[in-house]
Amino acid sequence: MITPRIPIAKEGYPFLGSSVLITLVLAILGYKFFTLIALLVSFFILYFFRDPERFMPRIQNAIVCPADGKVIIAEKVFDDRFFHEYVHKISIFMNIFNVHVNRIPQSGIVEKIIYTPGEFYSADSSRGGLRNENCATIITGEEGRKIAVVQIAGLIARRIVCWLEPEDTVRQGDRFGLIRFGSRVDLYIPGSVQLSIKKGETVRAGETILGTFIL
Repeated sequence: MITPRIPIAKEGYPFLGSSVLITLVLAILGYKFFTLIALLVSFFILYFFRDPERFMPRIQNAIVCPADGKVIIAEKVFDDRFFHEYVHKISIFMNIFNVHVNRIPQSGIVEKIIYTPGEFYSADSSRGGLRNENCATIITGEEGRKIAVVQIAGLIARRIVCWLEPEDTVRQGDRFGLIRFGSRVDLYIPGSVQLSIKKGETVRAGETILGTFIL
């Protein structure tokens, strides 16, 4: 049974509270047009920070999607940053209308977290993937299977939020962070995974299976 909870990410509370307060002040002062604008902004903030429950499919040895959005890269590459071997790289672009809460792709232990300051190009561009501010989380799962989940800030996104710390035990499908106002998540997974998605597909965090380990 799922415990009832407020379906809004806690990081949205300050934005929503400020917007609602401004809306009330404008309404009291009688500025109808500006009150309407502020009300629409409040609804957008509420919509952006929504955090719905997800129902994860139970498939053994599966990798679950970490983010809502569109797959813009799904290919095998040589990773010279984390694992120094050939891996599958999956990039998911989140526009401002997607749910932005990120979820754990596989259960395991957080080995390390690497924050890299950078620039703010469009997250769906090649420069954005290489040069933007990002936060990488390395997770070691069963049988030493390592994956890297990289939250990447975008042109509008200016704040990466990661709630994890090294040596945390994490469970597949659990929430671990978010990126404000448009962004991208890159996932590096072993080449032994058989992908079940391709470029151009729309995926959902905590529900879409990206691939399964070949035993």
